[in-house]
Amino acid sequence: MKTIRIQILFTLVLVLGLIALTATSVSASDGTKRLHIRKDCAQYTGLAGSSCTIIQSNISAIPVGSKVFYDQAANNPEGLLDSNIVLDAGNGNRAVGRCTLDLATGLALCLFFDGTGELAGFHARINGTPGSDSYHWDGRYDFTETGR
Repeated sequence: MKTIRIQILFTLVLVLGLIALTATSVSASDGTKRLHIRKDCAQYTGLAGSSCTIIQSNISAIPVGSKVFYDQAANNPEGLLDSNIVLDAGNGNRAVGRCTLDLATGLALCLFFDGTGELAGFHARINGTPGSDSYHWDGRYDFTETGR
């Protein structure tokens, strides 16, 4: 009886390991890459048009010094900032998207839909979290053909 339980447990562990390995392979082969960005939002005022500055990025098309502009003000009575955003990486390289931020927790979901210049075809799904000295964006991104 003990041997059968060990065999079942071993088989279960093996099957779960194969499922995890397959899931990792699928997500790695779907063309998306990991995104890690830190922003300094000390100059962000909560008014429409204010911005944060990128202070760390693992994407060469989004260099340090790039700005993220928020089109809407953070004065929603529900405690949310739900805003169109423009990521300006300079020299005509821009991406457009939307962020929804819970002002009480600092947690956000940001989506980028497309861009111009080096950011043409940029798509991303980003989770935002506050850090001790900066704001963190972590997620996945890719560049897709935009029908040019």
